[in-house]
Amino acid sequence: MDTELLEQTARELVSQGRGILAADESNGTMSNRLQAVGVEPSPETRRAYRSNIFVTSGYDSAISGVILFDETIRQKMDDGTPIPQYLASRGVHPGIKVDTGAKELAHHSGEKITEGLDGLRERCEEYFSMGARFAKWRAVIRIGDGMPSAANLSTNAHALARYAAICQEQGLVPIIEPEVLMDGVHDAQRCYEVTAEILDATFEACKIQGVHIPGALLKPNMILPGKACSDQGSRESAAQMTVDCLTNHVPHNLPGIVFLSGGQSDEDATAHLNLMNAMDGEHPWQLSYSYGRALLAHALQTWASGSNEDSQQAFLHRAKMNSLARSGDWSVSLES
Repeated sequence: MDTELLEQTARELVSQGRGILAADESNGTMSNRLQAVGVEPSPETRRAYRSNIFVTSGYDSAISGVILFDETIRQKMDDGTPIPQYLASRGVHPGIKVDTGAKELAHHSGEKITEGLDGLRERCEEYFSMGARFAKWRAVIRIGDGMPSAANLSTNAHALARYAAICQEQGLVPIIEPEVLMDGVHDAQRCYEVTAEILDATFEACKIQGVHIPGALLKPNMILPGKACSDQGSRESAAQMTVDCLTNHVPHNLPGIVFLSGGQSDEDATAHLNLMNAMDGEHPWQLSYSYGRALLAHALQTWASGSNEDSQQAFLHRAKMNSLARSGDWSVSLES
């Protein structure tokens, strides 16, 4: 394990003013999004949409890495340059989603376990040779009646830790993503409790598996009430509870936390991050972003209407807004 390479890559991914673009939707998910905006999905339309985003001028000041799907990392830009090679030429680290999806957890209806450990070492070795320098694995934790179960927490924590160890062995910085879903009627306090549980379980499993924490990143949910909760609280409360939870349950030698947007609106995802970075005092880790839809939703709609340039401008605007949130310098007035 090259700890020096891992630590350097991790630091670069959360460098000042920059965050990660999650462009790793599976072929099925990306096809559904294309169909929703009136575009016939195919390998070529998926490539054309993403490559148009990747050539946007100036986004590299706000984007340090791009998470790719297996199909995308094997594709080329319009000029024939392999996508990972093109991203690296812009000073942007290529990353790769390595899990194979969440499946039903045996004997636990409604709960899921993320799969993909079989053959992971060989896949990571290939992805590294293709230019990838970091990876992502997403676990999903649902809050509900009797959920999450102890089995759901322990199996996902173990899988995340094994994934992280294998990635580091092959030179890839692992992004560890235990996502507590926003679906449900639970309040913010319940989200806090479950998030604390899965974080504790995950980092304990990482310790057992020998994961090098300074060469890893965490991609957690923010502490938010369920979408169906009657009390949605305030942005300020969400930001404070999130920082409190992370401070108490995440190792302080982790270089950075790259939040998922998790179904928040574009503006909410930016505002919450901004509030956390505007707090008095220094956090032990960098607080950054790894957003997908919160960076690209408007860009996709604009691209589907036929304007490559307007799509790029929509992406660039959101990237700049989140870059400002890295230092607590965003304000709603900038959105207009």
